[in-house]
Amino acid sequence: MAGELIYAFRIMRLPLLDAGGAAIGRIDDIVVVPGRSGVAPRVTGFVATSQRRRIFVNANRVGSLDTEGARLRSWDVDLNPFKPRDGERLLAADIIDKRVNGESVSDVALRPTVTSREAGWEVAKVRLSRGGIFGKKNTYRLVEWNEVGGLFAAVTEMAAEAARLRDMHPSDVAAVVRALPLPQRQLLAKEMDDDRLADLLEELPESEQLTLISNLDLDRVIDVLEEMEFDDLADLLAEMPAQRRAEVLEAMDDEDADVVRSLLSYAPGTAGALMTPEIIIMGANATVAEALAQVRDPDWLVSIAAQVFVTQPPYKAPTGTYLGVVHLQRLLREPPSTELGRCIAKEPTVSPSLSDREVAEFLASYNLLAVGVCDGAGHLLGAITVDDVLDRMLPADWRQRRRQAAQS
Repeated sequence: MAGELIYAFRIMRLPLLDAGGAAIGRIDDIVVVPGRSGVAPRVTGFVATSQRRRIFVNANRVGSLDTEGARLRSWDVDLNPFKPRDGERLLAADIIDKRVNGESVSDVALRPTVTSREAGWEVAKVRLSRGGIFGKKNTYRLVEWNEVGGLFAAVTEMAAEAARLRDMHPSDVAAVVRALPLPQRQLLAKEMDDDRLADLLEELPESEQLTLISNLDLDRVIDVLEEMEFDDLADLLAEMPAQRRAEVLEAMDDEDADVVRSLLSYAPGTAGALMTPEIIIMGANATVAEALAQVRDPDWLVSIAAQVFVTQPPYKAPTGTYLGVVHLQRLLREPPSTELGRCIAKEPTVSPSLSDREVAEFLASYNLLAVGVCDGAGHLLGAITVDDVLDRMLPADWRQRRRQAAQS
């Protein structure tokens, strides 16, 4: 698919590939949602068949799309059955073959997009066909998507509002949502994409998070929570009633649930409860080029991608012995073939029992964006980023007061 436009019919039936390039399924359909007024509909994901199940693959999880197939960024695959939501359109099931003023939609062309948040695809053009008469062949023409915009129009007011908020910063979305009456907030939550709703939840106090998702069914709640950062997810689950928390943990992926249970085991107000295990961890023999490839992954938060933690194997928290850290600036100064073991900075770590305030003082003292958290045996458990420390140390109503100041 070398051209700028990618046609839906060429995508459907392509293999779904894992991060290593092995086929794990097949693309069946493409999910799009309407944009704001004048903005093209956006691809939110793909419907695929994998292990005899019809599943949804979020577009954010697809690293590349070409004639070889749709290749995932990671090895994770959500095998929960696909359930279409209000406001979504399936190109094959809902759009292609639909009649428009005497013509039929024969294909939809997508265009790759890159925003400040992520790469993806949007609807660019629609191919229309008209049946020939008296033995003549069908005729085809390619039109801009907005010439047949009614095909993709939102079906509800809240679906349109969700589309309008899609490209706003999550902090700004939170300001809009908090101004709505509770019933409208919950209706809007139902219409939002899983990743966008997860971003919104991370911008709200835990009590408001629980209220916002209280009307969602368990499957939808799990889909949303799996998009959240582990430390934010643990904070939210800690505020849930015990029975609901147990239901959520039981329904989650086993490995993710184990991580969250580990974070929940730490006392509130400590480094252990504040840390995230999702950090870049590599061995001393890994090269600068390999580390930079990890740092370039857009899925990493900026504060996480600012450094690579180096340990002995295993390279997943809890790791082998912690060796040190290599900051991004050092990576940029070294030849690509240099091993990380030659670039390590011997920065101290903190204990999981350290208080939030002590962690804040530690970060300020050493001018760090993140600090590793190690157990008594020197195994790396995770890291704490400065943005999470600020969030914890500021007054509980700081977001609301900032928004009020911005509006005045």
